[in-house]
Amino acid sequence: MGAAPILSAGLLRAASDSDFSTTREIRNLANLNRTWSSCRVLNLAKLYTAYNENEDYIAKPMFEHSALNRAVILKHTLRLDERDLFPNGRRTVTKIILPYDPYDLRLGGRSFFYRQTQFETLMRSYLGIEDLGKNRDARILRCIDELPSLDPFLLREHLDKAGFNPSGVYFQISAADLKAMTAFTAREIENLVNVAFGGSKGGGATKLGNKILSDKLNQTLAPLQETLHMSDEEFHEGIMCWRGFLYYKWCHVELQDGLREVLAGIGSHRISGTHDDHLRTYLRKARPRIARAIIGMINDAKETLTHYDEVYTALAMRRDPEPFRQFLLFGSELFVELGQKIGTLNHISSFWRFRMARLNKKGVKPLQDIEFADILMDFEAGLFNVMKKDIMRQRA
Repeated sequence: MGAAPILSAGLLRAASDSDFSTTREIRNLANLNRTWSSCRVLNLAKLYTAYNENEDYIAKPMFEHSALNRAVILKHTLRLDERDLFPNGRRTVTKIILPYDPYDLRLGGRSFFYRQTQFETLMRSYLGIEDLGKNRDARILRCIDELPSLDPFLLREHLDKAGFNPSGVYFQISAADLKAMTAFTAREIENLVNVAFGGSKGGGATKLGNKILSDKLNQTLAPLQETLHMSDEEFHEGIMCWRGFLYYKWCHVELQDGLREVLAGIGSHRISGTHDDHLRTYLRKARPRIARAIIGMINDAKETLTHYDEVYTALAMRRDPEPFRQFLLFGSELFVELGQKIGTLNHISSFWRFRMARLNKKGVKPLQDIEFADILMDFEAGLFNVMKKDIMRQRA
């Protein structure tokens, strides 16, 4: 086997130590330290530097192997020169980066894709893992790979269903997202504070919203727990579910402008080099098909959020807690479905923005027909996977 895959730039490609010739590439990996969790990034290296002395973090690690528990895990769209690592045709994959030093990501690290060619060899060589079917860390990686998104709420729910319960510090909202969500959450629960809690002065909605978004539940929420007639365990899980729905509702709002750009661009983007009849036929048929699928998924997510709004209104406006209580107790299936859809839409929006932004840079050539088709195929694969899961759930 050739040189071990090295990552110093977030470019996710095989390289050797001699490729570390520019500080620009090294800085790109260091930029990942701006967040510890998002739809695209799970930065366990940053979590390690922040919580390595935390008792709950030490007692309940996500991964047993220390290198994996300090890894940076990404959802990555394969480039053309990486496709040969996946004979099955996958386009969006899970990337595992093992930093040389979690305190200084500028030093780079070893990296590989989940289930790439020679995956078993890499797991054995880098991590000493022999039996992927029985090894706990390998099973958690499989759970992560099954998800379209690494957002903390979806990840926590999926791992819990698989029987894994890492420390809550792994599932915090990133600082940037938390800041953006605070005002949104306050607006969302203002009616609850004013009506169900008898009104509150001095930023009561913001304070209650911060408690809901916090991992530390205290007596401030005791009246709500009493109103909902939930045990401590039920209430803790219910608040996590509520927090997730608020997060996805916020994401749904934030995604609208980006998805409008995607839909407009899919239909109108001009490409060059369309000489292949098969490719031309695919593009002609795929553009409206993908646009319809995106719109359908947006509407499906909105429908689920509308159901949440109805049960929340019953609590906040009509003072009827039972629908909301039932929703928090038994809404996990809706939660997972919504998370998968929002994650897929987020991928489409963020990748389109990233790919198209490059075209505006000086000296960058327009997309060729095969490049544009490649983007559409990636989007179609993600949309199809979520729709297929919906059909399977309906049949179950």
